[in-house]
Amino acid sequence: MKEETTANLSIIDKELRVDGTISSKGSLVIRGIVKGTLVGESVIIAEEGAVYADTEVDSMTIGGIFEGEISASTELIILSTGSCSGKVLCKDLTVERGGLLNASVSYISGKNRPEKKAVKTQEKV
Repeated sequence: MKEETTANLSIIDKELRVDGTISSKGSLVIRGIVKGTLVGESVIIAEEGAVYADTEVDSMTIGGIFEGEISASTELIILSTGSCSGKVLCKDLTVERGGLLNASVSYISGKNRPEKKAVKTQEKV
């Protein structure tokens, strides 16, 4: 039997609000509101989306609002329309001009261990 190679894509669309725990494989696009806990691989918060959660992901792109704690094992990208506040632990961080980062930031180095230095920032790039 041939194994499928298509990536999973899930969407939480506008007008949808989720309270609780979400566990997602593949890509998850959030255009609605999520509150609670979010675990996933690749998460994209669209410009009209909002997440208020403790989050553990491989990769997250924020184009809307994020408030809470993020652990991103690969990367965190804050787009020019995005806003991130709370606590961030990530390997790579990119903030586009216009993006808002108001968080305590720690970086993952080596074997998924946070560096001893933490950066506290409130910045609009």
